[in-house]
Amino acid sequence: MGRPTPAAPGVPLQQPMAVPRTAPTAGGGHRPPGAVPSPRPVGPAPSSDLPAVETTTRLRPIRATEPPRPVPPRSASAHPVPPRPEPLRSEPPRSAPPRHHHAAYRPFTVPPETPVETTTRLRPIRERRTGPVVAAGVCLVLGVGLVGGAVAGAVLAATDAGAAAEPAGYERAKGLWHDVPVDTLFPRTLAGPGAGPGAADRTWTRVVVAADAPCSAAVLQKSLLTAVQAVGCDRVLRATYTDATASSVVTVGLVFTQAEPEATRSLADEGAARIAADVPPALAAPGTVAARFGAAQRASWFTRPLSDLPVVVTAVSGFADGRPVAAPEPAERAMAAGQSSAPAQAGLGHEAKGVADRVERGLRAALAAAAKKDDDQ
Repeated sequence: MGRPTPAAPGVPLQQPMAVPRTAPTAGGGHRPPGAVPSPRPVGPAPSSDLPAVETTTRLRPIRATEPPRPVPPRSASAHPVPPRPEPLRSEPPRSAPPRHHHAAYRPFTVPPETPVETTTRLRPIRERRTGPVVAAGVCLVLGVGLVGGAVAGAVLAATDAGAAAEPAGYERAKGLWHDVPVDTLFPRTLAGPGAGPGAADRTWTRVVVAADAPCSAAVLQKSLLTAVQAVGCDRVLRATYTDATASSVVTVGLVFTQAEPEATRSLADEGAARIAADVPPALAAPGTVAARFGAAQRASWFTRPLSDLPVVVTAVSGFADGRPVAAPEPAERAMAAGQSSAPAQAGLGHEAKGVADRVERGLRAALAAAAKKDDDQ
């Protein structure tokens, strides 16, 4: 049907003539024109109007899966959150039917488990050997620990603050002045082969021995007294010797201290020059060749702090006839070649050092003999 032609303005439209139609009735006919159609029923049509269709719904088995987790809303941030991976689905049980099956499908059944006999053979525990083995292991560990501790202690003792171990006989030497007879420390005769000027032989005879005395300015020079008092001075022993011609006299002394090994080494290394700066006092003996040996007659001296024993050895020489000396010289200077002073020409430097060396040797020999006696007992 075509569209009506629009009329001119002011002219009414011509409506096309309507063709009467008849609506179909419920029995399949048509209703007369002008009749009001009845409302159409809602729902399925009666079975008389629709053809019969068979509908079959097949349900799939529900798989055992984890419940879905709530997904948080995506935020409008600069770093979007990556989607959470889907959880792994567990495999369906073996007895479940396949997803696509036919009418002749038979469910699969799992065969029963076959019993298997398992036998475990255990070795018997030997209780009688457990105790000795454990005890031996403990003893071995303890033994290794003790040996290691002893070695470590010895190393630490030897290297503590850079100090070496205490010299042998060091403690015994501190009390040697009252344990050894005077004739051992100061023998009646001292032999000095090659000890004189030009390697001439010398022999010295003891003139007098003084009683042991405390450390004081009467028996020690000022520099030595200050040094030994700082480390603990104990006792001073002195004796005076004369040579075979009785033309010279020598006073020798042994200063015993209570210093520790480190302090003793310091005296011997750093303080030797300071200790030897002053002349030791002389020991005179009335009625002997050393009767006139006093402070004015001192000509040459020698001082040696021992580095391995708490002892300082001193010696001072002079003329036996009482001749005064204006400028005493240390033994090293008086023994030097080309010296023309009176102490050097008379060999008094050799006299002082020779007697000091022999007394020091006697001290070490006495200490060794005392140690051997202790070992034998």
